[in-house]
Amino acid sequence: MPHPPQTRTIKRCAVVGGGIIGIAVARELSNRLHHAQITVYEKEDRLAAHQTGHNSGVVHAGLYYEPGGLKAKLCRRGVELLQEFCATKDLPYEACGKLVIAQTPEEQHRLDNIFARATANGVPGARMLRGDQIREVEPNAVGLSALHSPETAIVDYTAITNALADDVRSAGGTIRLAQEVTALNQQGSGVLVTTKDGSEHYDLVVVCAGLQSDRVAESTGEPATPRIVPFFGQYFLLGADARDQVRGLIYPVPDPKHPFLGVHLTKRIDGEMMLGPNAFISFGRESYAWNEVNVRDVMNYTLFPGFWNFARQNVPSAFREFQTVMSKKKFIREAVRFVPSLEGATILPGTRGVRAQAMNGNGSLVDDFVIARRRDTVLVRNAPSPGATSSMAIAEYIVEKALQD
Repeated sequence: MPHPPQTRTIKRCAVVGGGIIGIAVARELSNRLHHAQITVYEKEDRLAAHQTGHNSGVVHAGLYYEPGGLKAKLCRRGVELLQEFCATKDLPYEACGKLVIAQTPEEQHRLDNIFARATANGVPGARMLRGDQIREVEPNAVGLSALHSPETAIVDYTAITNALADDVRSAGGTIRLAQEVTALNQQGSGVLVTTKDGSEHYDLVVVCAGLQSDRVAESTGEPATPRIVPFFGQYFLLGADARDQVRGLIYPVPDPKHPFLGVHLTKRIDGEMMLGPNAFISFGRESYAWNEVNVRDVMNYTLFPGFWNFARQNVPSAFREFQTVMSKKKFIREAVRFVPSLEGATILPGTRGVRAQAMNGNGSLVDDFVIARRRDTVLVRNAPSPGATSSMAIAEYIVEKALQD
């Protein structure tokens, strides 16, 4: 993609956040600003420590997103860039394919609308299947109809993040681990970035802070909303006896009555087959076990009126998700609806992730990517799924805007 001429002189840039989007932004800055000093600040002792390292590894094809919206545009571009990057770096990239299966006439109608979006978004190979055709793709799956996306893929996003970081370092950039940014202060020109080790001045700062994005944004003077409300997602793994029952990805049709998708089956790049995730309120933004409680995080959403508005509007969904949290049998039963042969299969505990769910003051969930600008600071305030898929395209978008303004 050709780049328009740069209109700003930028010699020093900082990126806050070492997830896949932050590292992709640092790499894009390195590619565009050959003589600039690029520094990444990551508060953990490793990259991809939170959302990037706890997701399912799916490269989304762009089935669901509003045509013309930022998600749709950046998802399709992101897939192209990820494919090319993985090929160049010899990283695993498997187009295992995905089925979205309708079980009722109402779901069939919604699936037709999703197919129309997929077609408008240019999703390659997307096609509708009758019930008897489903077994041609997934021999053990059942349903009334299905949308097949043959090029939906799986990758290792942690490995991709580390490979992107290698490019940043090779270009002369610096990645500072275990360096939490405690303040960002706009100066007459540029921004002062402060950590426990002191302060440094940068011409441009890009914040990709994920689960902490609202707090960092608010510290710069941005509005407190959208607020990040953490929801955990628990995964289980199929035992070796049942792993070959599913070839790729099997998803339910999204239900507009529920804010979250529900249990689905996802092949992982290492060959494991995951069930999940569910979605329930987390006791901490970075709490990956049920007994990890962060009082500050809990108070942050319990004192937020938007959260209670959301809760009142979604009582049936909360009950559905709570059942899968409390009962492994209920969790598995959701998957058996699509693959009956999984009945009685060995199910092992898997990983748990926490999603940074951005929420408006009225309790509505923020659906699209939200990227804000405050003078010399760019803030990624919302990058939900397909954020990892779109990461390199988001980086292009942010850097191009930042250098032209």
